Amino acid sequence: MNEIDPRDDRRGLEDTAVLSELARLVDELDPPPADLVDRVKFAIALESLDVEVARWERAGSFAGVRGGQTGTITFTVDNLTLMVNFTSTGSRHRIDGWLVPAGEHEVEVRVAGDKSSTTRADDGGRFVLPDVPTGTTQILVHLVNSRGEPGRTVVTPTIML
Repeated sequence: MNEIDPRDDRRGLEDTAVLSELARLVDELDPPPADLVDRVKFAIALESLDVEVARWERAGSFAGVRGGQTGTITFTVDNLTLMVNFTSTGSRHRIDGWLVPAGEHEVEVRVAGDKSSTTRADDGGRFVLPDVPTGTTQILVHLVNSRGEPGRTVVTPTIML
């Protein structure tokens, strides 16, 4: 073990001063988001569910959602693809989605600070949620098997609408 106390060594004091200044600059220029704790709590709220997390396949520009245009994202997990299109409608959003393979699965949209919205995809895998609030959002797909029995649940990574 090192028995040298950096406070007793001039170089240690210089290092401490440089590191303290670096920490101050990081806090000033790149602070953590103000809502970081809320976002983490929202994301881990699903911890009690048995869910599979889908991968975000296309990380293109998503700024269009805020700008009143549309934005499309594709998520995949094992044998399921979920494509969603987000359209800004003032302070709210419309979500049009498609599931492949198609099926009449329940789709739930969670928005932090709001209640969940749910709908059922049609037999072609298409679903619409016309009035989704702005905020930290996750989409859950509650899959059913060919007999209509509940199966696994797939969740998207958190996105900001």
